[in-house]
Parts: sequence; structure tokens; C-alpha cells
Amino acid sequence: MARISPGDTLRVLLVAESEGLREQIGTILAQYAGEHRLFWIAQPEMAARRAEDLLPHLVLVDDDLTATPAPAIIRQLAVSVPNAVTMVMVDEHGMAVARQAVLSGARGFVTKPILAEDFWATVHQLLTQNQVPDHEIGRSVTTIGKVVVFVGPKGGTGRTMMATNTAIAIMEQTGQSVVMVDADYVAPALDVMLNLEGDRNINTLLARASRLDRDLVSSVLANHTSGLRVLLAPPPIYGTLEISLPQVEQIVSQLRMMFEWVVIDLGALVDESGYAFLDSADYIVMTVLPELVCLRNTRLLLDQLQARGYPEERIWLVLNRAAIAGGVTKSDIEERLHVRIRHSVPDDQPLVSLSVNRGVPLYISHKRSAVARAIEEFAVMFVAGTSKQQVPESTNTEPAPAANPFSRMFRRISSASATR
Repeated sequence: MARISPGDTLRVLLVAESEGLREQIGTILAQYAGEHRLFWIAQPEMAARRAEDLLPHLVLVDDDLTATPAPAIIRQLAVSVPNAVTMVMVDEHGMAVARQAVLSGARGFVTKPILAEDFWATVHQLLTQNQVPDHEIGRSVTTIGKVVVFVGPKGGTGRTMMATNTAIAIMEQTGQSVVMVDADYVAPALDVMLNLEGDRNINTLLARASRLDRDLVSSVLANHTSGLRVLLAPPPIYGTLEISLPQVEQIVSQLRMMFEWVVIDLGALVDESGYAFLDSADYIVMTVLPELVCLRNTRLLLDQLQARGYPEERIWLVLNRAAIAGGVTKSDIEERLHVRIRHSVPDDQPLVSLSVNRGVPLYISHKRSAVARAIEEFAVMFVAGTSKQQVPESTNTEPAPAANPFSRMFRRISSASATR
């Protein structure tokens, strides 16, 4: 649906041939609307198709269109995005057009020349009426679900293993509802990790993204025996999934209204849709390995996230396969790369491989293992909303700093971050 949910960024689609009108609307939104995105289309015949991709909350249609009358455009929009607020902007002598537009599905109209304060008062009133009501959310706005995105600076860092087992641990500890999203569209893995089969995946939602509701989303989610719900990715044989930023926002917004935790397993950040998942995150968990290539990529990715304005306190680094033979120590990583490791998970690659091959998360099958205990501690940190330090285990001994053969490479990796 295109109604505004808590935490949404206002999406506005302007259908107008006048660039001057676009600039004027942009100025008004910047003054009054807060966080928003304005999309402009100057070809009215493409408005309906573009609206299906963008899923706007607000559609503004100018009456001064060359080829197609505004009421005809609004009739098309009423079909493609029925829940959006559609308004027509008419000349002060164009009341006949305004009436036709309202009969065609417009929620209201404003007259030109546009007066900023009057324009926004009308828009604000209609958008407020179009908000998702509390009874539809199922709980108050203050308890809307938390979004945790797991990301890795490279492949093979144990990102999916951490995401899956952490999700199950949170669900068991809290008794709260948890849904996972497989957002690695190049190499999806949740179906294998959880031994899930199903012919429904996110593609089903993309085809009806402008009409999402609780029943539709629930019918697409796969059910794991643990009680976890999962939104699967399409098989990679279908090639790259085309998913727009507004579609990501719409799906995540609906999920966080249905579940108390939304855990997203994110693949490589190859386009803006990947950053759209990060934009929705309350926490970003980055899994890293104690080896130099991964650490270099970690520094680069952290710099990218900082440049895009993600709060540093919401990015949690987890050191996976800690104390592996020949690996870089936690203290060296923190000192040289100027980062904080929030938690460490010991190395047990045979157990992880067994878990993946069986399709049974190790938090379920080997709950007393060192890896499962470390993941449980990490989940406790999330639930408590604290960053308490892990108590080092006696088996996780570190070599003396003098024996570190990586200092030369570390100087190259950390030079860019020395001023952080």
C-alpha cells in the first residue's frame, strides 16, 4: 500500500511538463515536508507505470498537459496506486477540470498560482487522513518492529550464519515475533540454511507492491519449524532482481508493522536498493574475519557508510572465527583500524559446515557449543540495547603483540582512518 506508515520517507510524484512548477514544488516541500523524495515526470502517458515503480504517497498532477487531460491521468493513477493521495493543480478559472479530476479519483485540488502555506495545509490534511491507523498496525507506533541488517565487507564472513542464528536466539529469548528477509539476490542462502522450500518469494510482493497488506505479505512468507517467518529471495537462475528503492521501503515498512523484529540478510551493496535496506535499519551488523583482505574491505565499507551519514553507534562489528590460527587479534584490529569490535564468535568451521549442509541452525542443533553460546550472548546485547563487552573465554588466548606479522600491512590499511 502507499499509505504513510511510521518512519516512512514521504515520496511525492509530480506529473507536470513545466520545470518551473517542479522547482516551486521542490522548494515548498523542502520548507514544510521534512524528509522526503520528489520524483518528476514530464511525460504524462508514463505516469501510471512510473507510479507503480515509485509507490508514491502523494501524486500531484498539473492540469496544463499537452497531450492527455489531467482527469484521464488521474483515472489511470487510481488503478495503479489506489491508496496514494492524488491531487490536481488547476488554474484559478479551471474549476470544471477540478470537478472532473475529483470524480476521476483525485482526493483534492489546489489552484495556481500556488501559495506555499495554503498548498501545504491542503496536502498535510490529506496525508494525515491517509496515514495507517493504529488498529491496522496492531500496536502503538512506539513499539513498531526493530530492523537489524546483517552485511559483510566481502563474501564468506559468516554473515548469513550469524543473521539466521541471531534471529532464532532473539525469538527464543524474548518470545517476540521475528521475520527474516533474504536480500542477497545474487547468492541467496536462507532457503538452504533453513531447509525451506516454496514457490513464493519477494517477486510475488513486487508484482503487487502498490497494494500490500498484512494478509498478502503473510501468505508469501515461508514458515520455519522454529516459528521464524522468512521472506525468501528468488532463485539466482532468474538473474539480477530488479527492485526499486520505494519497493524496498514499502516492504520493510509493512514487515515492521507485522513483526517485532525484522532481520535482513543483505548481499553486496551493488545499487541503491541495497542502501535502501540500510536506510531502514535500527542496527547494522557487519561480520568480519581476522584476515587482512577482509579488514581492508571493512575499513572501506565503514568509510562509505560514514560518508552516507549512518550513525556510528548503530553499526556493530562482530568478529567471526575469532582466534583462528594465524588470524589478526581483536586488539590489533581495534587499535590499527580505529574500530570497536562489539562481539566475538569463536572458530568452529566443521560445526558451521555441518549446520549448513543439514539445513539446521546450530543454535537449535548444538546449543551448548561455543559458537551457539557466543551468538546467544550477542542476541542478549541486542535485546537489552546495550554494548556490553564480551567476557573473554579462557580458550580464546591471543598471541603476544610482538609476534604479529601483519603490522606493515596494517599501516597501509589504517593510514586512511588515522584521523578518525
